[in-house]
Amino acid sequence: MKLLLIEDNRELADNVSTYLIKEGHICEVASTLREAENKLATFEYDIILLDIMLPDGNGLDLLRVVKRDHMSDAGLIIISAKNALSDKVEGLDLGADDYITKPFHLSELNARIKAMYRRKHFDGKQTIVFNEIEIDPETQEVTVHGEMMVLTRKEYELLVYFIANKNRVLTKQTIAEHLWGDHVDYLDSFDFVYQHIKNLRKKLTAAGAEDYLSNVYGMGYKFKEVVA
Repeated sequence: MKLLLIEDNRELADNVSTYLIKEGHICEVASTLREAENKLATFEYDIILLDIMLPDGNGLDLLRVVKRDHMSDAGLIIISAKNALSDKVEGLDLGADDYITKPFHLSELNARIKAMYRRKHFDGKQTIVFNEIEIDPETQEVTVHGEMMVLTRKEYELLVYFIANKNRVLTKQTIAEHLWGDHVDYLDSFDFVYQHIKNLRKKLTAAGAEDYLSNVYGMGYKFKEVVA
């Protein structure tokens, strides 16, 4: 899962991002509204964690812009030291999906992130079921026809990403950015994406799954719900 944390408190931002990365997420950080806007204009995210009080403005103003200009369809959790009911209501009215008040337990934040992702992509179900493929996000175990598969972390993340975006064409760059975040800016090419997809496809079919992955020439890859 790829997250954008918008938080100007460096110590808190470091603690949250370090924890979420250990939990297996890609977590990028923006400390100002301007930096956040630039990232949202450039990259796609699954979840946005937005502080209200920022050095160059109010986080709710960014929320207004995101919703007005359709900058992102990511789930959005407001994080703020403010506990005023008016801020909570305004944020939710503007389109935020959830609200958590500082101080908070990192495990609670992670639970809310995972619950939101399930609601947006998998109807809130605890397990992800795609025909003969079943995924348990808590244990990160994958089975095909009830038999356990062995996947690397990137292969697992890639499979969840494909299923969450089934029937959509995903470019190599989009896939790379989702799995590696803004570190892809330092890469010369996205050829490694092909290798990860090739390995995942081979493991799935060897386990007895249908070959749902297809290469859309000149565009990218698609995980098809129906195999022709």
